[in-house]
Formats: sequence, structure tokens, C-alpha cells
Amino acid sequence: MALLPYHQAELLEAGCDEAGRGCLAGAVFAAAVILPKGFSHPLLNDSKQLSEKQRDHLRTILEKESIAWAVAEVSAEEIDKINILKSSLLAMHRALNQLSTRPQFILVDGNKFHPYPDTPHLCVVKGDGKYASIAAASILAKTHRDEAMFRLHAEYPAYHWQQNKGYPTALHREAIRQNGISPWHRRTFQLLPASEQMELF
Repeated sequence: MALLPYHQAELLEAGCDEAGRGCLAGAVFAAAVILPKGFSHPLLNDSKQLSEKQRDHLRTILEKESIAWAVAEVSAEEIDKINILKSSLLAMHRALNQLSTRPQFILVDGNKFHPYPDTPHLCVVKGDGKYASIAAASILAKTHRDEAMFRLHAEYPAYHWQQNKGYPTALHREAIRQNGISPWHRRTFQLLPASEQMELF
């Protein structure tokens, strides 16, 4: 199914999406993207449906051709203080704040959003597979977050973040068992089964 170019034609729309909500380590990232009304690309889709090479290729195009784009993050420490849902929405607001052009309407992936001052919005479940601007935001959030996890991997190679990007793979959890937690792990998350987690702290 082809992505819809916009929800409505009158107002300047920004698409918003996040990456890294389910990770055990690292920040949660969000992107906001305003695409030109006539923008299209045959590869553009939900970032989860694309290969890393395709995402990187599209990132270059999107950052060049968007009317405006921005990526923001909320740290693991902040996530532990306010929870992951609030952190995801905060990251979206931070990305919107950084846009060089202010949107008149916001399309948000998912079913929850804190209203952005004086700007109407629409939440769309699985919106990254429905609207071009949300798909674009999903790609920028994902590629920027992956890049950040590659950098953290250089500091903490034991956790294999270059492969798992902080997600809860068996290899990641085994590394936590063997090495304990890093400063970048989310302490409020279920890093290991409850009986083992007690020994981490």
C-alpha cells in the first residue's frame, strides 16, 4: 500500500515518530519531519520494514529534501526519572522545538501525545506505515539512534550494542549478567529476570 502524502492539504504538516522505546540501554530518540507536498520516494516506508542500507540511503535524501527536520533525545537517566512513555513524548516535543519551520499540524505515530502549544495534532496507530512524513520521522529517529549506539559501543564493547542497539536480545542480557550494568542502562527496566535483577543494584 502506498503511503499517504499528507492528512490534509491546507496546513503545513510535520510527522513525528520515536525509536528505542523498548531498549534496555541508551536514550530514546524522536524525529519531526516536514516534507514538501509533492515528495515521494519508492523506498520510503516504516523504518522497521527497511534494511540498514536502505535507511541510511533515505536518511541522506530526507535530510536534504525536507522543508525542515530535527532529531532529539531523552537520556536513560531522564527515562528512569519520568518513565518511557513520557520520555518518548518529551523527545517528540524537543524535536518539534528544533524545527526551523513551525508546523501548522502534527501527525504522530501511536495513540498518545501531549498537545503541542497551539498546534492541532492527530495520533495514528501504525502511522509510520500509513503517512510519508511519519515514515520519514521513523527513519531519521532510527538512524540517528543507531549512530549513537555505535558510538556508545566503542566505550562499552562488552554489551554488543553495535549489533543489538540496546534491545533486549539474549546476548545483551548475558552481557549484563557477566559485566553488570553500564551508566547507559535504564535502571527502571527489566534488565534480567526479577531474581537476578536484585543482584545488579
